Amino acid sequence: MPLWRTKVNDQNTSTITPFSIPHINTENDRRSQILCMDWLQLRKSIIDCDACSLCHNRVRILSGVGDENADWLYVSEEPNLEEWVLTESYIDSSDRLLDNMLAAINLTRDRNVYITNIVKCRPLGNRIIESNEAHQCEPYLVRQIELVKPKLIVVLGQVAAQNILMTSANFKSLRGKLHEYAGIPLIVTYHPAYLLHTLADKEKAWEDLYFAKSTMETLS
Repeated sequence: MPLWRTKVNDQNTSTITPFSIPHINTENDRRSQILCMDWLQLRKSIIDCDACSLCHNRVRILSGVGDENADWLYVSEEPNLEEWVLTESYIDSSDRLLDNMLAAINLTRDRNVYITNIVKCRPLGNRIIESNEAHQCEPYLVRQIELVKPKLIVVLGQVAAQNILMTSANFKSLRGKLHEYAGIPLIVTYHPAYLLHTLADKEKAWEDLYFAKSTMETLS
């Protein structure tokens, strides 16, 4: 760490006293900068980000998609494979299922809905995101929420829910309840990809959907 030298005159004798400058937390500095960004600056920062190891293998980065002034904010875990290829969120079978769920409450991806992810780069091998990866992307999500100013947040899946709510609670205990994030009501539901393989839980997902709809009606 760099040292400043203080010169002290004592009876024509110079004494050199070293002391350390205050430590600057570069992570906090980065976070502070991100939390002041507009949309253009935020997207550029995400593209240029090298804060975690995901940057080494990414094909492209996806900050989010949809209406940037939306009342509804959907948060998933990570960009899916089709997002990397097509550069738009939620395109495969699970994405079509989400489209159908949105349509059931008169929503579309580009109208009054904004969709983003806990991390902006997809981990290789379809693995679960690591805590440091989520931690480094967290300021981006916080700023997106501040810029969108949603009335309601809907979180898709256990991993996303645990990260945004900062809890280790299991999915079963999180869904069906009204949570809060930064003063914004938040509801946890199933990820569409999970529902494609677990048809028995589709009915519960529809319950969550209408719970979200009725919650939004109380906020309008």
